Amino acid sequence: MNWTIPGTVLTVPQEDIAHIPEQFKAMFLPGGMVLSQISAITGLESYTIQNWVKRGFLTPPENKRYTLRQLCRIIHINMLKSVMPLERICSLLSFVNGQLDSEADDMIDDSDLYFIFVGLAAKAKALYRAEDREALLDSALADYQEPVPGAKLRVKETLRIMLTAWLAARMIQESERMLQQLQNP
Repeated sequence: MNWTIPGTVLTVPQEDIAHIPEQFKAMFLPGGMVLSQISAITGLESYTIQNWVKRGFLTPPENKRYTLRQLCRIIHINMLKSVMPLERICSLLSFVNGQLDSEADDMIDDSDLYFIFVGLAAKAKALYRAEDREALLDSALADYQEPVPGAKLRVKETLRIMLTAWLAARMIQESERMLQQLQNP
């Protein structure tokens, strides 16, 4: 069975979920990605991504090439935009990474945050119960090294909110699918 990688249009077999970080990193070996590639991965229109750069939601690409870190920021926003206004998403990401148009004050690299999130999302069935979610969050952040005191708690809170929003989006999609079935038996 295939699993859609959160925030993207990419699918992988369930058994390959653990290899997503390596697969993403390999895509950047040639020295970054151009806008059309980012658009193809996320399913977003190029002008949307450019708008997010202009609005300061992420650092601008260098020589028209995006980094893995920038892709993951775009994926975060894309993943959450169906259930949260852009301003709230930016506020959430700023909670752990300060100024969004600068990487200098980040508590966690966006790619690290995303790969932790993907690992947690892969265990979606265990995320619906709050106590299971807490245990998974603690386990996922066991090796996280705080760059400043309190960073681990901020990252955990950010991940908790991201997971809750992602689960809400999945529930909305499921209800829409069910409604479609009712209307088109």
